[in-house]
Amino acid sequence: MAKLLFSLRNVPEDEASEVRALLDQYGFGWYETDAGILGLSAPGLWLRDAGEYPRARALLDEYQLQRRSRVQAEALERQQRGEGESFMQLLRTRPAFVLPRLLAILVILAFTLSLPWWLLR
Repeated sequence: MAKLLFSLRNVPEDEASEVRALLDQYGFGWYETDAGILGLSAPGLWLRDAGEYPRARALLDEYQLQRRSRVQAEALERQQRGEGESFMQLLRTRPAFVLPRLLAILVILAFTLSLPWWLLR
């Protein structure tokens, strides 16, 4: 029976590609499911044989430790070179992304702080 090995929800494409290549390299039988038309299903990489799960999980855990170290080192290097993205840079380059979120934060904060005033009235 098949077993979910790796969920693809919110996973960068480069990581998903590396995991697919890793599974092929070590000869695991696997298949991929997508999120479907509405995005409600669980996208993931599934092992065809659940008996291979412990070995595949150990391999995947080791890969993820290495990837985390590599990505953290790259981010630190970018930050030391001054290439890290600041809030103001993000606001200048993607205002349609930042401003609605900032507005939502302010509305929630205002509502939260006004609750005692409304309740004590």
